[in-house]
Amino acid sequence: MKPYKKPVLAESSGASTNSSTLSGYTTSLNESLKGKTIEKAKLPGNNTSNASLTLNDINNIDWSISWYGLGMKPFNDSIQEKLLQPLEATDIEIKPDGLLYLPEIKYRRILNKAFGAGGWGLVPRSETIVTASLVTREYGLICNGQLVGVARGEQDYFNENGIPTATEGCKSNALMRCCKDLGIGSELWDPVFIKKFKETYCIDKFVEHVTTKRKKKIWLRKDRKVEYPYK
Repeated sequence: MKPYKKPVLAESSGASTNSSTLSGYTTSLNESLKGKTIEKAKLPGNNTSNASLTLNDINNIDWSISWYGLGMKPFNDSIQEKLLQPLEATDIEIKPDGLLYLPEIKYRRILNKAFGAGGWGLVPRSETIVTASLVTREYGLICNGQLVGVARGEQDYFNENGIPTATEGCKSNALMRCCKDLGIGSELWDPVFIKKFKETYCIDKFVEHVTTKRKKKIWLRKDRKVEYPYK
């Protein structure tokens, strides 16, 4: 196994961006997406190795690059029970295309219940990259002072005015992906559960767009009504 090498800032040589990016990582991704960075992750001048960290050092960890705590120790049984608790059927939503999902606020409530308010946080681990239609950034989930998951969030946008909102959507997407590592809402990726939930709580029906008059089939919960712009 190769020893961990701290990333350093390097100027991108590609024509698609003139900003500094993380050498060997974000540079190639940024160039492939033909985007531009609008926010850079903080990199420290000196980084303490994980092996030499003490409890007093944890508050000084730079989470934008540190892997401290990842896979180091499991949480106690009480926390794990709260994280793995089955979802309530009333909390699960379905998108018009049939994709089941849990609203972001539900993930936050589960984390607050398991770790307490202030016992967890989401930190950026890369620059924010903005392409012509996409915002993407990598985040790490920290719980009880240790890194438990890393994921890249992404969010589409349609015009420049939507970029600020898209950056928040990108963060929410990363949070959901990080929570998968903790087992939160794992049934949403279980084909057997998905099929049974749709049969029990959802329905697909043809609707008409109020303006364009185009008809399409959408999914919705049985306890919900078709909403504008469909009828």
